[in-house]
Amino acid sequence: MTAPLASTSFPFLTEEHAMLRETLRRFIADRVQPAADAWEKAGFVPREVLREMGSLGLLGMRYPPEWGGAGLDTIANAVFAEELGRSTYGGFAVTALVHTDMASTHLFHAGSQAQKARWMPGICAGETITAVAMTEPDAGSDLASMRTTATRSPGGWRINGTKTFITNGVHADLYFVAAKTGEAGRNRQITMFAVEKGAPGFHVARELEKQGWWSSDTAELHFEDCFVPDDQVIGAEGRGFYALVHNLQNERIVLGAQAMGEAMKAIELTLEWVKTRQAFGAPLWDKQTIRHRLASRLAQVEAARALIFNTAWRDANGEQIPREVAMIKALCGELVNQVLYDCVQFHGGMGYMREMAIERMARDARVQAIGGGASEVMLEEIAKRM
Repeated sequence: MTAPLASTSFPFLTEEHAMLRETLRRFIADRVQPAADAWEKAGFVPREVLREMGSLGLLGMRYPPEWGGAGLDTIANAVFAEELGRSTYGGFAVTALVHTDMASTHLFHAGSQAQKARWMPGICAGETITAVAMTEPDAGSDLASMRTTATRSPGGWRINGTKTFITNGVHADLYFVAAKTGEAGRNRQITMFAVEKGAPGFHVARELEKQGWWSSDTAELHFEDCFVPDDQVIGAEGRGFYALVHNLQNERIVLGAQAMGEAMKAIELTLEWVKTRQAFGAPLWDKQTIRHRLASRLAQVEAARALIFNTAWRDANGEQIPREVAMIKALCGELVNQVLYDCVQFHGGMGYMREMAIERMARDARVQAIGGGASEVMLEEIAKRM
């Protein structure tokens, strides 16, 4: 068992945050680590595991107690994401994070009281798993290029289009779907809809196979005259673009925290390896180039963590921080890949073997510079605000 290297002494971390971290570490050690290889082969996290997380209060930390949540803050979500990253199973981590911080947040921020009463208790309990359907085959970060449409129909709307790369797409119960409701062409007239599994005209077109995140079910979704009643419109008509942009603030914080949890755990595993692995009559740790590279990576990860937790504190205090969250996403998505490259290298041939956690972590890390906003898009977001 490797000893944690990460600092947990940020001044705004409370005893409650420390208890949350300890709860997560116990849950991951007892429930995730022994079983997650089987989840990787199955291609999804079993529902009973998510229900267990719900029973521990881990799936609604920022939501109020009236809906079954814990009423905590953004800092708690950063702790949550970081510890999920430390599990070494990126697919498990993102399954939970999409539910807690990327999909259900649309309902919490923009849904009506009736909608929240209908769905939030199940979301917090892990009974109703959520997904967000935004990305399309020809529209990822460029939301204005979205082609999925929703047109008025008596009593509701008809959705037509295709969504792809949808995390939790196969096994979710409730999907928050973005669709164009304005004139054809490039515009920002997007509306968010809650679509339940089994809705007529909605189906999973295919389950997608990925390089990493194997225990995360990912799908292409198809909508063909899918009827959605008026009471399942989330927020105001035509304001979905702004809801998506607003939600990215929280999403990018937790994606950065997940990545740095992974990076820190990878450094810990590699430190343990190089201190015991013999080469040329001495441990690899005796080689200065290895010691210095790991020391440099540790410093970079701690600096990134400081940015994440400071930004989470600002978000918890109501600040708008679009530049900083773009910095987090750009920095952490690249850094976790750099760290895992070095860690595989220092494991030598064993770093390329499927039996090693570091091999899986390297595969899982690659998408972190793409999903949730590619690094190049994030840098452009930063540049616009310089």
